[in-house]
Amino acid sequence: MARDIVLIHGAWMTTPSWDLFRQPFEAAGHRVHTPSWPLIEGLEAGRINAAPPAGFGALTVGRIVDHLSRAIAPLEAPVLVGHSFGGLFTQLLLDRGVGAAGVALNPVLIGGVVPGPTTLGAALPIFLRWNGWNRPYAFSRRRFHRRFANGASRAASDEAFDRYVIPAPGRIFHQAASWIGTGVDPRRRTAPLLISEGDADRLVTPYLSRAAFDIQRRSPARTDYVAFPGRSHFLLAEPGWETVARTTIDWIEGL
Repeated sequence: MARDIVLIHGAWMTTPSWDLFRQPFEAAGHRVHTPSWPLIEGLEAGRINAAPPAGFGALTVGRIVDHLSRAIAPLEAPVLVGHSFGGLFTQLLLDRGVGAAGVALNPVLIGGVVPGPTTLGAALPIFLRWNGWNRPYAFSRRRFHRRFANGASRAASDEAFDRYVIPAPGRIFHQAASWIGTGVDPRRRTAPLLISEGDADRLVTPYLSRAAFDIQRRSPARTDYVAFPGRSHFLLAEPGWETVARTTIDWIEGL
């Protein structure tokens, strides 16, 4: 059965980051939608990098989720697939009753999950900046490869960096770390949810994915978990992404 599939990107990414991942869904007959975040909707990475929109650094989790909810509203029984912060947004949307099912690929921590040392170390440069609450934070090429795309070759990482990597709003990281606007009540969730981990992820470690699963499994709805060995945070486009996409499709079609 053809479904509406909503692919929700995370921080530092733009919608072209889904270009590979969406192909198997479309080949299977599903309708794929790739909404972006407020302030950057419809903008290419080069434009955003040259001049981030005014107020982008202070963009909040709540405003992004509100924007996504409005974009999803016209769809019939959509399945949400979110990566990284998109995985957090997927869980927040399901908490609101938006979406027929959700997949959170290596999701940023929901409220109630304490960051581990690896994640804190990765986020420390964001938190230590003056006025970082209101400022965008950009990766360098080296740091993007070391922390985000460590499962890809340096050449592939640099190509992705040039195509769709942008700064990220500083405020959403402060919110995630302090649980401001990121809490869910699993007892409210009635839609199935799949959470993933990648054991080579240096941003969202398996510990964080498992902690989210431990909270979400309290839901009366189906809650599943999958591990992708050898995958980094870039699991949607690094070598082996086909397995991640196929596993996601099989789970959705098996509901």
